[in-house]
Amino acid sequence: MKADKAKVTRSIKIARGQLDGILRMIEEDRYCVDISNQLLATQAILKRVNQEILHAHIRNCVREGLQTEEPNPKLEEALALLEKLSE
Repeated sequence: MKADKAKVTRSIKIARGQLDGILRMIEEDRYCVDISNQLLATQAILKRVNQEILHAHIRNCVREGLQTEEPNPKLEEALALLEKLSE
């Protein structure tokens, strides 16, 4: 994996902690909107991590696969599309 492993790991651990908290909230029969807000926050973290991993993949692995040293406009175009799709 070419993404920043420390940053990705840290974010995943935060998401895992949030999921543990959500489970406790469910067990404690907490207010539905509060649970939903926590779920949305966790989803946002996972979405950002996935986007970072995909960006790193395209910038590194795909670029290496194309064996080019120069920035590839098609790769940048694909990155822009990924950003739009993940909004």
